Amino acid sequence: MQIHLSPRHLQLTAAIHSHVADKVAHLEEYTDSIIAAHVVLLFDEHRSKKKDYQVKIHLALPGPDLHAEDAEDDLYAAIDLTVHKLAQQLRKRKTKTKEKEKHKVKVAKEIERHGYRR
Repeated sequence: MQIHLSPRHLQLTAAIHSHVADKVAHLEEYTDSIIAAHVVLLFDEHRSKKKDYQVKIHLALPGPDLHAEDAEDDLYAAIDLTVHKLAQQLRKRKTKTKEKEKHKVKVAKEIERHGYRR
């Protein structure tokens, strides 16, 4: 998986880069088909709710891509919460895929048993 980082209005340090790389790499536990991840890190000191750091992550996958974003007053917290949102989306996607396959197998067995589809 390729990880592309785009810092906006903040200095990208080695610590930030390694934190993002570690967190996004953990998403591969849910699926091996992640093609690329585009991470945008934004700092905006003029935000009204004191959530200065905003993180947006776009995952390129076969089929529909996934996207999540979060804003917090701590950059690392924003990264963690955004990755957590993507992990939830990946778990949901995996469950839907498994349920769809189960249904197809069930229908195929029913057709085989009865010779027709209900």
